[in-house]
Amino acid sequence: MSETGVKNNNKPDGSRKVVYLMEYPIDLPGGGQMSTRTLCEGIIAGAEEMIRSEERPDRRDLKITPKRTVCRQTGAEEMHDPERTIWEPVVICPALLTHKAEDYPFRILEYKALENREDALIPRLINFAGRIRHFARLIRQEKPDLIHVSMSESLLTYGFSRLLPGLSKYPFIYTDRGLCYGYRRHTKLLMRAILKRSEGMICTTQYNKNLWVKEEMIRSEKRPDRHDLKIMPKRTICKQIGAEKMIRSEKRLLNITVIPNTISEVFSRYEEGKRELMRKRFGLSKEDFVIGFAGRISEEKDWGFVPVLVKALKEAGVSFKVALVISVYEKQDTAIAAEIRKGITDSIGGDALIYMQDLSQEEISDYYYMLDVFVMSSMFESFGKAAVEAMSRKCPVVSTSVGGLKEVVGKEENLYTKNDLSRFTDRIKRLSEDKDELERDREFFYQRYLDNYTLKKHIQKHVALYDDIVEGNT
Repeated sequence: MSETGVKNNNKPDGSRKVVYLMEYPIDLPGGGQMSTRTLCEGIIAGAEEMIRSEERPDRRDLKITPKRTVCRQTGAEEMHDPERTIWEPVVICPALLTHKAEDYPFRILEYKALENREDALIPRLINFAGRIRHFARLIRQEKPDLIHVSMSESLLTYGFSRLLPGLSKYPFIYTDRGLCYGYRRHTKLLMRAILKRSEGMICTTQYNKNLWVKEEMIRSEKRPDRHDLKIMPKRTICKQIGAEKMIRSEKRLLNITVIPNTISEVFSRYEEGKRELMRKRFGLSKEDFVIGFAGRISEEKDWGFVPVLVKALKEAGVSFKVALVISVYEKQDTAIAAEIRKGITDSIGGDALIYMQDLSQEEISDYYYMLDVFVMSSMFESFGKAAVEAMSRKCPVVSTSVGGLKEVVGKEENLYTKNDLSRFTDRIKRLSEDKDELERDREFFYQRYLDNYTLKKHIQKHVALYDDIVEGNT
């Protein structure tokens, strides 16, 4: 709901409220926005099935048991059964662009903001100051049990908002959707200062967690390694009685939890027979070997390298077609997309290219069915949701060995570097010629999706962590 039509804030008996802070509208296309939306929709849709289900994962690692807890805000004791928790998600973000708040199954509180473009310094500074005020006002209004900061700029904003009266009492966590080394030095210093007051941080890959662990160890004067960055107890001698006792170190290290990213609900069910239907729709035969590229126009995706890959495959003697999907958001993106198409058709001809643009989640879900292999050319990826989308459709993934993609793909044979394209061409050639190997890859990646990246697992892990934080177990 918008600020002019806020629903009743009273929570149902036994429920808890989590507020998500964002600097971009949740309906603006982007990984952070889509991930937050998917999480909120999953919490709403799965309140009974996922939170109360006997299939809920073993939470002994999180040390959650039914017990008497103390409310952080009121100090009152209450009995809480973690298996009966229902969380109410509320999103605080700038005014929506194309949708209404009522279009979503969760509450949305909108605030006024200018367009938040990276190359426009003055509007960004105005937005930053405005967000401090808006965050403070809406948090006081909602009185959440937990605040989940979904984006890095919102983390910096909230860090300043917490200096205002009454806001420091709310526990908060932050999801880092980038990579530790991707932040400027002054940004990282501010983030670390703010995160010292947090209940911890969520990383989408173990790779990024390890980067932050290394950062913390360096900042902590190379202190010994600690499991999960917990505080290291040490032995001291009590001056009064001379007895040896254990106390906690004064330096508190960041508590980091790994929760892999997930994808939209539309990818949750694999439809047998859909592959044949999609290939027939686009005039593809059983013998056609189809390679897919998909994503939005961005520097990180390195779209200019896609024609290079296509040309290398052609020169390696691979017979194939290309199914290309591009999302265009800005004026210059149209020209970039045209240049990419031209680079591809110069190598394989126009008849061998299937091009689609600005697909919905349902349409992109269907798109992956027609592919034999999905290829990623990224120069930087903190996670790589497109890879998981392809996996959910039993589509093998061949990707650059960068960032979190190495962990997401999880198969060395399917990773390549741009300074040695022979590894890329050899793998694609093998998959195009060896149908048994292709089928093994299809099953490997689909099982990897089921084991690690389903929406249900994503929601369960978040809810378990939320409960743990509110109950003081982190």
